[in-house]
Amino acid sequence: MSTVNLSTITKRFGNVTAVKELDLKIKEGEFFTFLGPSGCGKTTTLRMIAGFYYPTEGKVKFNEKDMTTVPPEKRNTGMVFQNYALFPHMTVYENVAFGLKVRRISKNETKSRVEDVLNKVRLDQYIDRQVSQLSGGQQQRVALARALVIEPDILLLDEPLSNLDARLRDEMRNEILRLQREYGITTIYVTHDQVEALTMSDRIAVFNFGECQQVGTPSEIYNKPVNDFVAAFIGETNLFSVTPDKENEGIAVFQSTDFDKSIYVGHTEENIGSYVEGEELVMSIRPEAVRILKDSDDGNNVFKGKVSLVQFTGASVHTYIEMKNGALIRATDLNNGPSTYLKEGTPVSFQLPQNQIRVIPKARE
Repeated sequence: MSTVNLSTITKRFGNVTAVKELDLKIKEGEFFTFLGPSGCGKTTTLRMIAGFYYPTEGKVKFNEKDMTTVPPEKRNTGMVFQNYALFPHMTVYENVAFGLKVRRISKNETKSRVEDVLNKVRLDQYIDRQVSQLSGGQQQRVALARALVIEPDILLLDEPLSNLDARLRDEMRNEILRLQREYGITTIYVTHDQVEALTMSDRIAVFNFGECQQVGTPSEIYNKPVNDFVAAFIGETNLFSVTPDKENEGIAVFQSTDFDKSIYVGHTEENIGSYVEGEELVMSIRPEAVRILKDSDDGNNVFKGKVSLVQFTGASVHTYIEMKNGALIRATDLNNGPSTYLKEGTPVSFQLPQNQIRVIPKARE
């Protein structure tokens, strides 16, 4: 196992800066995820760790050893690609054994290691089958086995589940995490899927426009986003522009053109992010935190509107509420049966709990 230390790395392709001044340290045995939209720099960063790209500036270190310009075959990393990159004319055994053959491992040891890893990925009964005869999920397991059999210090996965259907993705998420825990291997995982990132990771780095916006645990990223991009990209949220007004007994007061009354926010680190004077601010509140009230109330952070749309998703129900000026806010609740669904056009009151609001700056573009 290895630590990975990315020291102020920048990667340019001509006039385009794909990754800008990235500082990151990944711990030994950690499951670390690069998360972000297409073109944000996450795969470019993974390829610099693998050695397929060299940084324009900065250093890549494994266990404090400088690997910046070391070729891929000398880094002892195992990589699983988005398209699996298997050899269709070879059997499962031949595909998994390929990396050991290149390393000139003896036939007896190769056989032992291939059989062991295929047993761990639950494909031992397919050892002599052509990979072209396997399902997508089985091919994904072969690709994992091929990466693991060489006993790499670091396992790299580049959007490995994007070609699978939703149910199979769920199964493979659990399978990858089981194998990672069993091997205890430092793992770096690239995805644009927030569910994968939240359910699998020890820590997440959120990327946008070639820059790392925030690094933290899934809980930190979700509950304490540093700006509006992170808040909107990780899960669903309601975002409204706000301006500071005053502070009153440990409660910060904000104004917004979307609301007809002041908004009260707990003056804590959890509720108010770091910003500098003059920055544009937004209020983020998750749909599951918005409370639809049975009775009208004139308390703090209680507002009125009417139901404009109700979306049934199975496990949950999304209720969109339109306020007087036309602004929409979404409330999400567990599905408690059809009798609890509100009808479109129904007047309602809703509350924004002051300890569930997060005030943060807008991301710099």
